[in-house]
Amino acid sequence: MAVQFQIHGKNLELTGALREHVEKKLGRLEKYFDEPLYVQVTLETQRDQHRAEATIPVAGYILRAEASSPDMYASIDTLWDKLERQIHKYKTRLNRKPRQEAARIQVEEAAEAESHDEIPVRIKRFQLKPMTVSEAVLQLELLGHDFFVLTNADTDDVNVVYRRRKGGYGLIQRA
Repeated sequence: MAVQFQIHGKNLELTGALREHVEKKLGRLEKYFDEPLYVQVTLETQRDQHRAEATIPVAGYILRAEASSPDMYASIDTLWDKLERQIHKYKTRLNRKPRQEAARIQVEEAAEAESHDEIPVRIKRFQLKPMTVSEAVLQLELLGHDFFVLTNADTDDVNVVYRRRKGGYGLIQRA
């Protein structure tokens, strides 16, 4: 199995040493998955912080993590630690019970933000594929988001799963 990398640098020179460190650290993904992986990595410097972010589509889910520190190499190491925890969570949940067909989500950011009454708006477009509520909760956790939009496989309606402030999850359905 091969891991393919797409590494981008923002506000920094993407040196061979940085590229090699990313590929060495995140190349460890190979031992967790049977299928080829495509890993998108962004390394960015803002003020005195060095941020590393990775997005990995795998079996219909998206693993995503980011880390920030005063040192880029430390950020990459922390990024790997976060990804590894997500992979263990992902593998544990998948092995706990058989899953239905996984949702394939393709996310694309709009090229420009639209403005509504002078308020900047960030737009994301994605395809909805049917999934169960438990699969949506897993995807929400893997992405580290507070909510996730899905087409409910049981009702064929668009629903929203969200993380409740007092713990647990909620489901928003059309009346």
